Amino acid sequence: MTTDFERHDDLAALRGVPSLVWRAGQARRLAMIVQWGKLDAHHKVARVLDNGCGVGMYIKALEPFADALFGNDIEPEHLEFAARTVPQAHLQYAVCEHLPYPDNYFDLMLSHEVLEHVQDDGAAAAEIARVLKPGGRAIIFAPNRFHPFETHGHYWRGQYHFGNTPLINYLPDSLRNRLAPHVRAYTPQGLRRLFYGQPVRVVHHTQIFPGYDNIVRRRPFLGRILRSGTYWLENSFLTILGNSHLLVIEKVDTPY
Repeated sequence: MTTDFERHDDLAALRGVPSLVWRAGQARRLAMIVQWGKLDAHHKVARVLDNGCGVGMYIKALEPFADALFGNDIEPEHLEFAARTVPQAHLQYAVCEHLPYPDNYFDLMLSHEVLEHVQDDGAAAAEIARVLKPGGRAIIFAPNRFHPFETHGHYWRGQYHFGNTPLINYLPDSLRNRLAPHVRAYTPQGLRRLFYGQPVRVVHHTQIFPGYDNIVRRRPFLGRILRSGTYWLENSFLTILGNSHLLVIEKVDTPY
């Protein structure tokens, strides 16, 4: 059965469609979150926030690593689903630009493919810095402008077309933003620029390729070739073609 948040309509275009099935691609990203978040199931951190939590899949996956789990989203049906998935989590209806949490509160924050959808990404970045504890880290995944495909679909003559569209991200802003006005894609400098002047430092920044889970399911041999080939590229300068940024920041006393 198709739920409301699986439909690929204008709302899905504006806000994205949350991951509903846990597969290899999500597991790989979780491993990155655990590594760069310095998480240890034997020594839990106090509080973890999934900022734009969707249906709560990553909150559930991070349960072994934190004493208290938090999540916020702007879709009530997502939060209802997340409440059933992780009933012990503290969930809030809130936008990323105005987080309902105290300063210096979280040991770890996750922003998973969210910044590209918010109204004011600069304000959202400032809120990430505000609610992190000194020494706390934020793990940020966001679309890469240098990826050959726009993965959020595009508009043509007023009609939204879901799916991967080649080369849109390589167009000048004036053209790219007419075809994909609903979503941002960041250059490396553009993503880091969101945090200029904030009390954070960049711990790690790279680009990663997707999990190809749908291709692996339908055409296993091709999917495995794509995975092994593009994951190998992550160890070369061609990682700049990956579909997502992985940016890790840590709160410090001196602004970045």
